[in-house]
Amino acid sequence: MSVPHTEKPWEFLNDYRGKVFTGQWPTLPEMYKITVSRFPDRRCFTIFEPDRITLNYTEALAKIEAIARWLHSKGIRRGDRVAVTGKNAPEWTVAYLAILFAGGVVVPIDYQLKNEETDLLLKTSSARMLFVDEEKYDYYLPKPVDCLEEIISLRKGIGTYVYDLDGPAAEIEQAVETDLAAILFTSGTTGIPKGVMLTHKNLVSDCYLAQGTPLIVLHTDVFYAILPIHHSYTMLAVFIETISTGAEVVFGKRMVTTQILKDLKEAQVTMLLGVPLLFNKVLAGILRGLKAKGPVVYGLIRFLMSISGFIKKVFKVNPGKKMFKFILEKASLTSIRICICGGGPLAPSIFRKYNQLGIDFVQGYGLTETSPIIAINPIEAYKETSVGRPCAHVDMKILNPDERGVGEVIVKGSMVMLGYYNMPEETAASFTPDGYLKTGDLGYMDSENYLYLTGRAKNMIVTEGGKNVYPEEIENEFQLYEEIDQILIRGYLMDTKMKSEGIEALVYPSPEFKINGETPSASVMKEKINSIVNEVNLRLQPYQKITKIDILDQPMEMTTTKKIKRGKL
Repeated sequence: MSVPHTEKPWEFLNDYRGKVFTGQWPTLPEMYKITVSRFPDRRCFTIFEPDRITLNYTEALAKIEAIARWLHSKGIRRGDRVAVTGKNAPEWTVAYLAILFAGGVVVPIDYQLKNEETDLLLKTSSARMLFVDEEKYDYYLPKPVDCLEEIISLRKGIGTYVYDLDGPAAEIEQAVETDLAAILFTSGTTGIPKGVMLTHKNLVSDCYLAQGTPLIVLHTDVFYAILPIHHSYTMLAVFIETISTGAEVVFGKRMVTTQILKDLKEAQVTMLLGVPLLFNKVLAGILRGLKAKGPVVYGLIRFLMSISGFIKKVFKVNPGKKMFKFILEKASLTSIRICICGGGPLAPSIFRKYNQLGIDFVQGYGLTETSPIIAINPIEAYKETSVGRPCAHVDMKILNPDERGVGEVIVKGSMVMLGYYNMPEETAASFTPDGYLKTGDLGYMDSENYLYLTGRAKNMIVTEGGKNVYPEEIENEFQLYEEIDQILIRGYLMDTKMKSEGIEALVYPSPEFKINGETPSASVMKEKINSIVNEVNLRLQPYQKITKIDILDQPMEMTTTKKIKRGKL
């Protein structure tokens, strides 16, 4: 288990206040410089191509400042927008920081978007320059977007390479903590894009306050960036957390379990942050290996896991690391100190099994509009069905709770966004009259201030009996079934006059699922899915039961954090 500590993770900043920064919080460039002064030779950004390529903090700073000088020489000034899009790599993070060192505002863009969708975001943000990888470099070289003045490559050997940039010494006007640092575009790349405006204070305060859960991040930690780094979750919880502490971030190449496990072992990763899909896949692989040992061995290990989990939960002692060392070694998880799940709901059964195996596994909660972290489960006192307690200095309430105590989660705090870029009406609608951000998430809090989420307000189903059903609660019940690759629960109109809804499951079977080594036929797979739904229905409340099943022959479209795009169905 992690060692408890009493000193707040941000208290050391007092030694630098008045010297490196003057505000309540440093800006991101000031934070990075503080870390360089503390850990100049510590590894910072690492990637395997296939050999390890690493920049330490001092080397990265030299490149960042050189690129910032070049940006300044090209006319970038405080408040100017510069976009960056590409796969996870050291060049991406160096470009991101260089834009901030030049006083600019970063516009991180999902590299999986279509070119015309990226064009729209560039125009909306009035980005003057674009850092881009090789996949889109040729498209943007002729500058088809009017606002763009320069295109810089994030890959060596293609055009103007980011690491080759430098400019003359200059007095660069730096941003202050209340200045805009980044514009993050959330879902919806058609119509009018919604850009979340986050300040330096938003991002830096959230980074440190999240560590006060307590969640100890050490300068010796190695983070693994496998999820797209443009997304607020990876940007803050992996990239910015790393550079706030002097830790190292290793960039993963692709979301393939075998590659991920190879990276974890080779890089000796200690901090693994992911989404439910990642942790589901890794755990499913572990359990599949245990089942292959036969029912007796599997039953014994599961029994020992339950004993281990009980001891860990009740006595705050972690026997699992030793008891299941052979399992963790095979899964390349022996170096892992902490796993954190975010970006979507996780089944409590998955949470429980990781902790039973001896891994400190917690989940958190947040949204882009809150930089994003606002709640994390304390490692020493986690609750498997909760997303945790509010982080330090987060003021959280439940708006208009029903008889279950369920209502919309609303928050105030230094991590809450300025608003939506050039969208004053949408910004005003997102806040209560007394200044709380309306998250759009439904949940309740217990007597110990732990938050429990039930679903998104806009996804709620109202059944024939007038009961409120939250699709995410039902979807969680299916997370450990290998037969199912994707499931989405939604309402369908049963009675047009009464406007009452039934509950439908859209299921995409796993293409990897085999029976005796062979892919089952469509009819056998349908039988299997029906059987699973019936099994889950037995565990649900009568008003939650699925009454309609639609088996899909194509996967549903997903976001970059592996959540199904409900609006696309």
